Amino acid sequence: MVPDTRPDTPEGTPDTPSAVRPRRRVLRTAGLIAVAAVIGLVGGTATGYGIQAERAPTPLPALNQPGLAYPKPLPKGEEPEPLSAAEDRQVKANGDLRKLLVPRPKGARADGEDGWESLAVHASGYKGPSNMLANQLDLGIRRVATRSWMSGELRSVTIQLVQYRSGSRAGAAEHVENQQRIASREDRSGSSGEEVKGSGNGRYYVFPVKRKPGYLDLYMARAYIQHGDIAIMIIMSDTRKIAEKDIRSLAEQQLERM
Repeated sequence: MVPDTRPDTPEGTPDTPSAVRPRRRVLRTAGLIAVAAVIGLVGGTATGYGIQAERAPTPLPALNQPGLAYPKPLPKGEEPEPLSAAEDRQVKANGDLRKLLVPRPKGARADGEDGWESLAVHASGYKGPSNMLANQLDLGIRRVATRSWMSGELRSVTIQLVQYRSGSRAGAAEHVENQQRIASREDRSGSSGEEVKGSGNGRYYVFPVKRKPGYLDLYMARAYIQHGDIAIMIIMSDTRKIAEKDIRSLAEQQLERM
């Protein structure tokens, strides 16, 4: 058996060495000091909050925003007269759109739709009719008024007034911007177009001639104008060159009627 080499513990003495006792006293003292410090901190914080609560609130500086003041209402009898039907654009827009269409020129022959146009027929005039119909419904299309005619030998003109519902999306503006972007492409007019006078964002485009063996030359011009919740679209085609003034003049005439 291997002898136990550990020193014997004398009888009547504790098992813990005497050197540990002073250390415990030091730890107790340190703990008491720490508790006292925490109590003092909490007490000081509470006293500080109490003093602050008893103080009068500091007033905030006065707001200086004279621009928010509303004008005083005019005295009775001095209010401005309401707009007439001719001056109120909304009255026109909510009325019969067909009456806003430019009249067919003298000598021109009716061709195609003249009046209200269904959404299905309207979408069929675009490439990818089903996608176009879904897009128009998403934009909130409301109704379409159109007028088409033929003049001269083979000049075709179509005017469309497309009205959109009011909502979170500006349907007329979005549709006009999309059509202007397409008209500006290199395979179309290849230009940013010209401004329609008095429209703000209206543009007209004269396309280069398209030639194909066995077919007559094709000349085209377009105008796209946004007027409130109505998109004005003018499509002109001919086998002879279209003068810039022709599409510009027609766009200005249609805008004047809105």
